[in-house]
Amino acid sequence: MGGCGKDFHTGNCVCDILREIADAQNDVLDICCDTSCEQSISDLLGETDPGNGLDTVPVILYCKGDCKPFKGFGALPNDVGCVVGSFFFRVKSVDDDCCAILELLRDPSDADLNPKDPVDQKTDDLRATGICMTVDLSCICHVTCLPAIDALR
Repeated sequence: MGGCGKDFHTGNCVCDILREIADAQNDVLDICCDTSCEQSISDLLGETDPGNGLDTVPVILYCKGDCKPFKGFGALPNDVGCVVGSFFFRVKSVDDDCCAILELLRDPSDADLNPKDPVDQKTDDLRATGICMTVDLSCICHVTCLPAIDALR
């Protein structure tokens, strides 16, 4: 298995690996190196620890050009007017044109609505927000997969 996923369908390895993550996450939900995308996918699928309760591979994306972490923004569903940002995402789907639906992941106890740096965040605390966006993956140059977590509880 290479660094860009099992198959190269689109010619865009970020698109291919995010599609692979989305498929793996959907498999887990339908069925009710130490750190890498492949390891996170294996952990998610329970290949190393069956029945582990994990449902999400958090990702950090990096923009082409400046190669800085991509930060998404959206309004919290139950708090109209409250816009939050995050560097962490859960892949919902990836279409054939490499457009991805991504959901922001955040620590619900984090009072800072605009976190400054993803380095200080504990991934175990990340939860799905319900805030989704469409991202053109041709604008992304790099993806970092974090260890699989339970973000939907």
